[in-house]
Amino acid sequence: MSTDRPDAPLGASEIVCPLDSLGTEDARGFQLGGGEWPLQGIVVRHAGVVHAYVNRCPHAGHPLHLAQDRFLSKDRQFLVCASHGALFELATGRCIAGPCAGASLTPLKVCVERHLVMLDPTVNIADYQQ
Repeated sequence: MSTDRPDAPLGASEIVCPLDSLGTEDARGFQLGGGEWPLQGIVVRHAGVVHAYVNRCPHAGHPLHLAQDRFLSKDRQFLVCASHGALFELATGRCIAGPCAGASLTPLKVCVERHLVMLDPTVNIADYQQ
């Protein structure tokens, strides 16, 4: 979930994406960190709130998407794993249908500063790299 801090100075946080690059009920992928295993994430805008998750299916351990930024179900109500059809709630990352029902995507804390979605400075990218 995001925290909105419009007047906060930009700190050492990593920029995920500009807020205006996310439409309402939208999702896109991002990559942060370096090396062979950078953090692969998904940022979601749902009901006016920004959420982020590690882009890794809890069932199979691989990314949810097969095509760039294709994360949402046709009705734009769920994140969907392209490999097995698992459905995840946008606001919680909890799987409600599919082979990992009841499991959840790993959340990443983000904040919105000066119209930028940023990884919260308390998040250590290395903790989430594969």
